[in-house]
Amino acid sequence: MWTKVSRLKLALGISITLLLIGVAYAAIVLERYDGTSEHIGLWKGPSALTARTLKTPVGETTGPWHYHPGFVYNVVRQGTITIEDGCGAVQSFSAGQAFETSEGRVHRAYNLGAEDAIESNMFVGPPDRPITVFFPDDQRRCGPPSKVQECREDGWSTFNFPTSFANREECVAFIKNRPRVRVLVPLDPLR
Repeated sequence: MWTKVSRLKLALGISITLLLIGVAYAAIVLERYDGTSEHIGLWKGPSALTARTLKTPVGETTGPWHYHPGFVYNVVRQGTITIEDGCGAVQSFSAGQAFETSEGRVHRAYNLGAEDAIESNMFVGPPDRPITVFFPDDQRRCGPPSKVQECREDGWSTFNFPTSFANREECVAFIKNRPRVRVLVPLDPLR
């Protein structure tokens, strides 16, 4: 019987193999609507909003390591989606569950379940921004920190996006004075 860890390892191996042979990712945008507003409280000013429905077939990934410049709120409508954080955490969400993708946090997602995953996403961020930014050569990055707890003990030393920290205090200061995420790597024009 396949455990979640075994399925994750298998999916990661398949994904890496597909990357090496140049096969495109199989996540499919079923619908997308874009709008703008002069003021959205969450963003504290002019904002772009994108509503998207994404289908990720069984055994597929939503793409390489990436982040979203802005906030993303997600509702799993069917199946299960597994999020692998660039810092190492792995968490699965099933139909009826919702989750937030922290502003700028590096991650990628997989469908390790038995049925196609369908999720609804709401992107809230700065005007004239892409909704997704991929890292060149599928580089894995860790960060940015989202909570002060992540800076505790030697946690501060694990972050390398958008910057590294010399100590715990620098990590905590980053969180307390966090700048808005900017697009920091070349864009994939297809997203």
